[in-house]
Parts: sequence; C-alpha cells; structure tokens
Amino acid sequence: DDEFLARIIKRSAALLEISIDDDSINEVASRSRGTPRIANRLLRRVRDYSQVHHDGSVSLQEANSALTMYEVDESGLDRLDRAILQTLIDNFGGGPVGLSTLALSVGEESETVEIVSEPFLIRQGLIARTPRGRVATASGWRHLGKTPPATAATPTLFDQ
Repeated sequence: DDEFLARIIKRSAALLEISIDDDSINEVASRSRGTPRIANRLLRRVRDYSQVHHDGSVSLQEANSALTMYEVDESGLDRLDRAILQTLIDNFGGGPVGLSTLALSVGEESETVEIVSEPFLIRQGLIARTPRGRVATASGWRHLGKTPPATAATPTLFDQ
C-alpha cells in the first residue's frame, strides 16, 4: 500500500536527513513495487541525484528526473522488467515461452527472472504464467505502447 510505503520513506528521509516534500515521497512510494526495501533504495537514489544535480533538497521534479535516469517507470518497472516484457512481445510474439529461453534472451539467470521480476510482472497483470510458458497479457502489450493482438493472453484462474 502506497500510504504505508510513504510513511516508511518519510521516516527514512528523516533518519538520513533528506529534505523531501510529500509529493516526492508519494512518487517514490508509487514506484516502489509495494516493497519497503525498494522504497528505501529508491529514496537513496533520489537523494544522490538531488545532491549531484541540485541543492540536495528533493522536489517532485527531481524525484521524477532521478527515477527516469535510473529507468524506473511510473508503474515501478525497471530495466529488467521492461526487457523481459519487450523480449516476450518482440522476440516471441507475446509467448508462450519457457523461463530458461526468456532468461537467456534478456541475459539473466533463470532464477533472477523467476524470483525478482516475474512475481511483480504477474501481480501487475502484464504477464501470465501458463503450463506452456510465460505470455504477455493485453495489459503488457499496452504498457509498452503496443496494440495487443486479438489472441493476447487474458489470465484466468486455470492459467495460474
């Protein structure tokens, strides 16, 4: 929940003596994948960016610029998440594709894809895990600004 993460970020900012406004706190919280550890990591990255590029106090503009520089989009997807989704769609027509093939295609270990990125992508409804492999959902296609084919996966209870 973003409100819970915002409280964590506010507390961490106070401990780290970071001057950050509420809008920036909420922005970092919304991109933190629902995970306090990631929220604190993003807060430190935003702080570092602000110290280098500004006066050290964090405004919404600096938070957005920092998160963009670190390749964390508005939905919280990072470079690896987008690479997985992009590869699934561009190289495999949306799937299905096996985990090891997908991992090799993005240059990561299967365990990294399965443990780090896949759960978040599934929770966001961008990919689905089926008995035949991973597939991009219609939401996944749209997230990348692409038109989903009529056959794009719509996850159902039986696909889990």
